[in-house]
Amino acid sequence: MTYKSTARRAGLAVGLMAVVASVLPAATATATGAAPTSGPTAAAAPGWCPTAPGHRVDCGQEKRPLVAGKPRLGTVKVSYAVVRHRGSGPAKGTVAMNPGGPGETLIDKTEEITWALGDLLKDHDVLLVDPRGTGRSQRVPCGVTDAEYRFGTRAQQRAAVERCGKNLGPKAAGFTSAATADDIDAVRARLKVRKLSLYGLSYGTYLMPVYASRHPEHVRNIVLSGAYSLALDTMARPSAQAVSTTLRRVCRRSVPAACDGERAVRDLATTAARLRTAPLTIPITTDHGVYKKKFTEDKLANLLFEAASSQVGLEPQKPSLLGRLPHALNRFVKGDAAPLRELVREEGETGSDLDQAPYIAVVCNDYRRDWSKDASKAARWRQYRAALAAVRPGEHGAFSAKGFTEGTTDAGDVCIGWPGKDTPDPQPTKPALPDVPVLVLSGDLDSNTPDASGKKAAKQFRDSRFYSARNMGHVPELELSGCVVGVSSTFIRSNTPGDTSCLRSLPPIAVTPVRG
Repeated sequence: MTYKSTARRAGLAVGLMAVVASVLPAATATATGAAPTSGPTAAAAPGWCPTAPGHRVDCGQEKRPLVAGKPRLGTVKVSYAVVRHRGSGPAKGTVAMNPGGPGETLIDKTEEITWALGDLLKDHDVLLVDPRGTGRSQRVPCGVTDAEYRFGTRAQQRAAVERCGKNLGPKAAGFTSAATADDIDAVRARLKVRKLSLYGLSYGTYLMPVYASRHPEHVRNIVLSGAYSLALDTMARPSAQAVSTTLRRVCRRSVPAACDGERAVRDLATTAARLRTAPLTIPITTDHGVYKKKFTEDKLANLLFEAASSQVGLEPQKPSLLGRLPHALNRFVKGDAAPLRELVREEGETGSDLDQAPYIAVVCNDYRRDWSKDASKAARWRQYRAALAAVRPGEHGAFSAKGFTEGTTDAGDVCIGWPGKDTPDPQPTKPALPDVPVLVLSGDLDSNTPDASGKKAAKQFRDSRFYSARNMGHVPELELSGCVVGVSSTFIRSNTPGDTSCLRSLPPIAVTPVRG
């Protein structure tokens, strides 16, 4: 559930395809080899239909009701692309992907996906659907941008959510995981595919169980990577606790020893406490303007559990945000804020002007809350504050409960002003799910959707397997050796993951040394 860069959460999100693009030119030449290149003719394909070296790509659009049962609210066009397998004969199966968000796109990343899933595409087709409101599908904007939402104070985020809901009006009900799941199934039916292998990354690990609950007869098997359950923790405690665990792990595994994990956790607690009363103001420059970001405990929390979990393990020999954190926290405690400021500035440069309706509306409609949807705003606040007060000391690790929950963009109080009238009830947390094979993957340096969340996601299914990839962050497919994708591809083909020993031997990440 990640909220990173132009992807919207769960999330975060979700980084995999954008990062693979940086190594794509060299990788593509190897992956496609001498495979014949073919594609739909210009007359048959929409102008936006992508190409994928070595593969035919078929594209189309489905006209869907914006809100089921309310034709007066109109329709929305949902776009899809099918990357066809390169082997002879019929495909052995079709894999439907979702890379997170909610609201992350797929079609514009077709070439990267083709490279990442190269081996699986020998005999499987891959279905890419841009969720309603995103990418090549029809937009339904609400007037809140990515940069505005991410860089705003918590009060500004709550106000943006409320404004988004008012601008959408009754159309807000059109953004749910159930609606997206039904869109995917409408495309499946159009393509005359009997069963799908579902592959969800980050928020996709929430969406795909929703699909499975609504269309169980069309599911062959499921892969969930960077996972969390439908009954997600409204206070984000697993993520808060994982931040400290992750700092300890990166320090303990660094070679040579670059930091002390217990000291890093103490530095984090000190930094969080100082920022509660003395925030920093940090200018953030993006392609769309300069923002003055008020860096408080909640923004520190977001940096530690979301941003720092992204891209970990992609290039382990180069210090990532996570690998630089112990040093930056230690310098801050000693009176030098420059390294921490630099990390915040770098992360902030990814802010965009993309409209956040597909993110805000889905999480505010679907995720369970600590208040009644039908209560007044004042009553919601009373219910939420009572829930926050019931949190036991220490349940948010080095952070205060208020500070960490306000660092999330999809949990805590952020949706408290979302309209209750004409919006659906939250997604059921214990729907009937099909008895199909399920593989759940996690990175053991991921604080966004940590191992604890992945294990809970696996328990939703009767026939599930959980594996954690050592030294990887959010969405472990990021590693470029092919280990993780090899495990998931084997599972999709055979319903068993095969040899998983490589998941335990991925190299530790580089860590900036803490001196003195």
